[in-house]
Order: sequence, then C-alpha cells, then structure tokens
Amino acid sequence: MTPMQVNVQSTGSLERRMEVSVPQQEIEEAIAERLKRVSRTAKLKGFRPGKAPIKVIRQQFGEQVRQEVLSDIMQQSFARAVTDAKLVPAAGPRIEPISSGPGEDLKYRAVFEILPEIDLKEVDGLAVNRPVAEVSKSDIEAMVQNLREQRPSFNVVDRESREGDRVTMDFEGLIDGKAFEGSKGDEIAVILGAGRMLKDFETGILGVKADETKQIAVRYPDEYHNKDLAGRTADFSVHVKKVEEKLLPPLDDAFCLEYGVTEGGLEQLLSEVADNMRRELADNVRSRLKQQLFDRFLEANPVDVPNALIQQQVRDMQLDTARRMGAKEAAQVPPAEPFVEPARRRVALGMLVNELVKTREIKIDRSRVEARLGELAATYPDPDAVLKAYRQNPDAMRQVEGMVLEDQVVDYLLERATVTDQPSTFKELMNFGA
Repeated sequence: MTPMQVNVQSTGSLERRMEVSVPQQEIEEAIAERLKRVSRTAKLKGFRPGKAPIKVIRQQFGEQVRQEVLSDIMQQSFARAVTDAKLVPAAGPRIEPISSGPGEDLKYRAVFEILPEIDLKEVDGLAVNRPVAEVSKSDIEAMVQNLREQRPSFNVVDRESREGDRVTMDFEGLIDGKAFEGSKGDEIAVILGAGRMLKDFETGILGVKADETKQIAVRYPDEYHNKDLAGRTADFSVHVKKVEEKLLPPLDDAFCLEYGVTEGGLEQLLSEVADNMRRELADNVRSRLKQQLFDRFLEANPVDVPNALIQQQVRDMQLDTARRMGAKEAAQVPPAEPFVEPARRRVALGMLVNELVKTREIKIDRSRVEARLGELAATYPDPDAVLKAYRQNPDAMRQVEGMVLEDQVVDYLLERATVTDQPSTFKELMNFGA
C-alpha cells in the first residue's frame, strides 16, 4: 500500500500548513470494515438482524459510513503526521478538504499553530525592589477609626447641615424646563462629603436646615456617563426633610463584640487588628514581588505566543468578567479588545512557568497543598466538610495545586533574584484612606 504523504510548510513564526494525502485503498478498506460492523446489528425490513447482504448495507448506509470514516481518518492521520514531524499543535487545526470522492485519495490541508520551543535564557539575578514597612501605632489607630466609621449612628439635629452630616431630601430637576432621567427623587439620604452626588449638588445642600427648600444649579461634567446630560446644567428644587449628625461608636465592649471579640475587650481587638494588618501587609509585599519577578522573567525571555491560545484566554477572561458582573445575556459580555494584551501576557507567562517547572524539576510540595486547603476551609463554618468537598473534586484540587506550584515558582525566582530593599509605609503600600 502506498504510504500516507505529508508536506509541511511554515507560513508564519508559529503557523504551519500541512497537506496530507491518504491512499484511496486505505479509505476503502476502512469503509468496508465499518460496513461489516454495521451489518451485524443493522435492522432492515425483510431481513433478520445481521443477515442483510453487504450490498444492501452499502446502499442503505454507504454514504453515512463514508463520511464518518473520512472524518475519523482525517483526525487520525493528522495526529500521526504531526507526531512524525515532531510538531506540537497549540490548538486544533483548521482542516480544508481538497479531494475525497469515491475512487480518489483523501487529500486535505490542515492549518494550525505550534507551541514555540522555549529555551530559558535568564532566571538568576532578576532585579526587583522589595518594599519594607511596618505596621505602626498610628496605622492601627487609623484602622480602628475606619472600623468606627463603618458603624455610625445618626442623630437628628436642629441646625444647618455640615460636612459629614446625613441630609434626607426630596428633589426635582429640570433642564430647559423639562424633566429628565434621574431628575426626581423622594426621601433620598446623602452623607455630605462622601462624594456620592455631583459636587455642585453636595455643595448646594451645605448650610441648609430641615424644612427648607433651596434652588440649586448643577452642571454635569463633560465626561458624564449619560451623554444626554454631559456638559449640561440642571436646575434643582430641593426640599430638605431632615438633617442628622454622624456619631461614631465608643470603643467599648459592645463595639468589640461587633467585630467578633468576645473576651479581652479593646486590648484584644487592637491585637487582632494589628495581626490582620501585618498579614495584609505581608500579602501585599509578596504580591508586588511576584508581579515584578514575573515582569522581569518575561522581559528576559521573550516568547512568541500562538494566537489561538490568546483568543481562548480572551474568551475565558470575557466570560469570567461577565459572570462577576452578573451578566445574563450574550450582549452583556464585555468586548474582547481590552483583554488581548493581558491574555497575551498570561499565556506567555504560563508557557515560561511550565518550562521552568519542567527544566528545573520543581515538584509540587504536598505539605503546602494541605496548608492551602486548611486556609481555604478555615473561612467556612464547617471546615471539615469543605476539605472533604475539595478532595472529592479533581478540578478544585487542580486549582489549589496550581496556586501552590505558582507560589513555589515565585520562591524559586526570589531565592535567585537580586533584591533591593525599598523603605515604605503601610499607608503607601495599602493605599489606606486613599
């Protein structure tokens, strides 16, 4: 039998065009074998099961069987061809039949991208800056103040409104004498200075008292999200119904209980707040180091990225974003363009990390996997049940193992990096109060 013929051409740095010819005899033999199998179970009128002549079977099922065989042989021959050519496709091929009629050799063209060959050039000595900061007493005090701000109470006052007060009002606005979308509100409560309303509106209701009515001109910014209002000025009539001053809770046992501290009072709360802040700071520093290490790693090892993998990553990122936004319709999926470069980086980095793991023989640390599982489970009311659920879910376990392996890669690079300590503060690193 004439062997399969394969011709491969490079049509780009990673794209390949492969033309394959499978002998007609191989096709016909595969069709005959498939028809025999069909004849054993085929039910045809006038014949007992398995007793219909092969000629009748061919007449009844021949075309369907032929198409099935051609499809199978194209897949099988493509797999053999890329293996023989020592090519690793990045994704499935685009197959274009050239000829496949009865009595003809099967000829088709497969266009596909291959994974690039990666030769890691630079791993040691990647230059990164490590932020160095401590949690100070003033940082802890600021955090506790922030916790108090999250639990305010409001007390009605008979005075003019000030910054920080809560003002409850009805309002109605007009542009050129006409109402517009969002122009009317009843029993709307606004905390002055919180920036929830347009600046002109907030400024206009400073210094008002309950039962007062005030006329306010509000100009919408040129870049306002509603293009019909952008750059225009509305005249609002505002009737103030209530002015309340904000009161922060005292630092007593009741306040501590709000944050889960049942014993030890304020001293215990401060201790727990400080511990949490130190953990957050350590995570922040680690995240910044990881970002720098991967940036330097990519810069030192530029790599061609298959477009097929970029497009798949873009689709994954689009769908993930849509899910987090609560999108329920295809029209609500965000456009692809903003995701292209992040997707390219993610795919390139994934290929480099995989090569590093393989060539440096970085083995996953099972004790770290167990520790990560424990951390994840500890955030739930029934940790044991969560641990069991993770261990019974292969996909979930692969995700956890992937996170651990990525951490190990970061450690590997960090141990070999050139690290410069950079003094900083908790506030700068965490953007606390920004």
